[in-house]
Amino acid sequence: MAKQQRKTYSGVKNDKERTMGKLIRAVGTVLQEKGYTGLTIANISRKAGVDRKLVTLYFGSVENLVETYIKNKDYWVAATVGAMEYFGQSPKEGSKGFLESLLINQMKEFAKNEEMQKVVLWQISEKSDIMSKVTQEREKMSALFFAFADREINQENLDLRAISSVLVAGIYYLVLHSKNTDSLFCEIDLTTDEGMKRIEDAVKKILKWTYESVGVKS
Repeated sequence: MAKQQRKTYSGVKNDKERTMGKLIRAVGTVLQEKGYTGLTIANISRKAGVDRKLVTLYFGSVENLVETYIKNKDYWVAATVGAMEYFGQSPKEGSKGFLESLLINQMKEFAKNEEMQKVVLWQISEKSDIMSKVTQEREKMSALFFAFADREINQENLDLRAISSVLVAGIYYLVLHSKNTDSLFCEIDLTTDEGMKRIEDAVKKILKWTYESVGVKS
């Protein structure tokens, strides 16, 4: 009898996890097909092929479901996990290489993730409690990185936070421009690998100049 109870419990647990997975994936599908305005409990549950009541049963609300999806997909939230491990090892390497890798990977990941492109468009289009929470999660990476960089760079001589802000925002905009328009940007064709490589090289040069300006050799 005891074995039968464990088997039944495992089945229920697996059913719940499968359903939650379906709902999370459905958020991405609806986002691609209808945009953020289509993220309703009816659209998501219909796309997942499950009863809409399961959204509130498993996630509490459709807002929590969407937030779960975004956190699972967001580059900066995922990168924070690796950063915690990296900084926890007290690395001797400087912050420039780490920041360069973060920014280049941000550009590459964002360029191929159509769902997150729509999420960022949502973020800058209207105020949202969901995006506010996700932004707070992203800031955990900032806290980790800048605490590390501050030990290397005198912030009175260099505002690395402001420079990083411009680079992060610029990458977001340029990727969105490349995906949503057919025009050049400063005479660069961002729809080509060559064009995006020029942006990547520019990010590296800006960081090189930035660190060298305060005597940190790269």
